[in-house]
Amino acid sequence: MTDMTARYINPRTGETWPTDTPLWKAPDDDGYVNLTPGPGLTPEDIDSSEQSLWRYAKAVRLPGPPAVTLGAGWTPLLSAEWDGMPVHMKADHLMMSGSFKDRGTSVMMNYLKQTGITAVLEDSSGNGGASAATYASALGLDCRIFVPASAPAAKKIQMAAMGAEVVAIEGSRDDVADAALAEADKLFYAAHNLQPFFLEGTKTVAFELWEQLGFRAPDCVVAPLGQGSNIMGSHIGFAELLACGQIKKLPRIHAIQTANCAPYHAAFQSGTEKITTFPAKPTIADGIASATPVRLREVLMAIRESSGTITTVAEDEIIAALGKLGQRGFFVEPTSATAAAGLSKLLAAGTIQPHETVAVILTGSGLKAGEKIGAALGLSAN
Repeated sequence: MTDMTARYINPRTGETWPTDTPLWKAPDDDGYVNLTPGPGLTPEDIDSSEQSLWRYAKAVRLPGPPAVTLGAGWTPLLSAEWDGMPVHMKADHLMMSGSFKDRGTSVMMNYLKQTGITAVLEDSSGNGGASAATYASALGLDCRIFVPASAPAAKKIQMAAMGAEVVAIEGSRDDVADAALAEADKLFYAAHNLQPFFLEGTKTVAFELWEQLGFRAPDCVVAPLGQGSNIMGSHIGFAELLACGQIKKLPRIHAIQTANCAPYHAAFQSGTEKITTFPAKPTIADGIASATPVRLREVLMAIRESSGTITTVAEDEIIAALGKLGQRGFFVEPTSATAAAGLSKLLAAGTIQPHETVAVILTGSGLKAGEKIGAALGLSAN
């Protein structure tokens, strides 16, 4: 079994560093860092008294117990019907800040607190920042968050209500990241797309699906793809379960991008690991409107090793799926609806078969995007 002690690793050079000092980039080449593989877990390792992702604490590598959990994780896995097929909806939109980002932020922020960080800098299209603000507040950390000026007002208000300093930047999501990077020498850059303890948290979605399905993996996982933390987290978690003999094979991971912003799809279709410039256009799925991939190699590896796919969906397909989800009792933001829209295409193509066990990850609450949803579906509050 893999050593429980995590180390930072540069995936390009193989160089490693201890995690007692937090990093968000590699000291040898300034690229992103990962963590060395984790140990996985067995059913006997689960603390069933804990109703959060911390029931898997033996597989989540922190220096010590978390100071604050806010109940992240252990979300319902709900039975539903989609295009005539029974599916499982993983309700990660029901966490404290209203999105799946709490999985990663809960672990990352506790790690930073334990290693002596007192103030953090983050950049986000909305949900990551809202989650960072939530945990920074609970842990007593100062927090400065750069967001697109066009981000939904509800998300910006949520961050500010938690005490974060919110800095709105005109331009694209990439412009926001560039603005944050320019400040990274002043505060610790707790970018959830770069600090790998975030993925140490998101991997627990795989553990939950495995446990909730009776200690077996689904045949397929379908999730939205922006920068890819859900895709990578699912792959990391299931790979750990595979390595310690708890599952027989990886579930196929099907990532869904909006056609208006699909750089990973372009790279996947090329059959290479080359980043291609993508002419992004505005999309209703603002949570995944990232035109420049950060961890291209890891996302493509997750898809290819699991025999999965990357599929794109058009704006009208997202809106249609958003309405169908609402009719089934799932009020989620448009980004979540991309996964359901993608599932429809995968079913129609025969990529997913009716007899297979499918888990769809719902990533964000519709309460974060009420006006946008109303406009898309032609609804009025009057």
